[in-house]
Amino acid sequence: MTETEEAKITQEAAAEAEVATEETAESEEEARDEVEVLHEAVEEAQAQAAEYLDGWQRAQAEFANYRKRQESERARMIARANEDVLRKILPVVDDFERAMDNLPDEIRESPWFEGVLMLKHKLEGVLESEGVTSMETKGQVFDPRYHEAVTYEEAPGYEEGQIIAQAQRGYLVGERVLRPALVRVAKASVPEVEEESDQAEDKE
Repeated sequence: MTETEEAKITQEAAAEAEVATEETAESEEEARDEVEVLHEAVEEAQAQAAEYLDGWQRAQAEFANYRKRQESERARMIARANEDVLRKILPVVDDFERAMDNLPDEIRESPWFEGVLMLKHKLEGVLESEGVTSMETKGQVFDPRYHEAVTYEEAPGYEEGQIIAQAQRGYLVGERVLRPALVRVAKASVPEVEEESDQAEDKE
């Protein structure tokens, strides 16, 4: 083989090697591009999945809050309905108490009275089972949240604003007022000095 032929073969091999190198570089670049595209697609899919998950979690939370609100509202409606029924029973209890207070002594010893008293106790037991309790008022300070004043009057031995007596018993159901107590409330007495001064002015 002549030197010219060897040189030609060498050049051809070099050219082929250069082409192969270029093709390899292009293939690597294409591979990098494909990897980058895949990476971006994965990131986009992950972001979309996170968005869907966040939306689903929000929907779940909103639904849970909705159920809680519905249950709470239903419980309030049931409680209000129960309270309405209990309020209708209270006048019957009032009638029993008034009857007991004004009953002649001879009737108190009769079997009939024992039966009526048993009915009263059963009625009070029903109220108690529903969480109804009566208010203690005498001697306490008037509170408009629990009491309703029927009169304001001077009362020796009582401070201003103190409850003298109750005209109608008040009731609570749990911590809520089922019916306010109707009460008589003490007011400040007029100083005698002012009265004497007024009398003197009248004489003049």
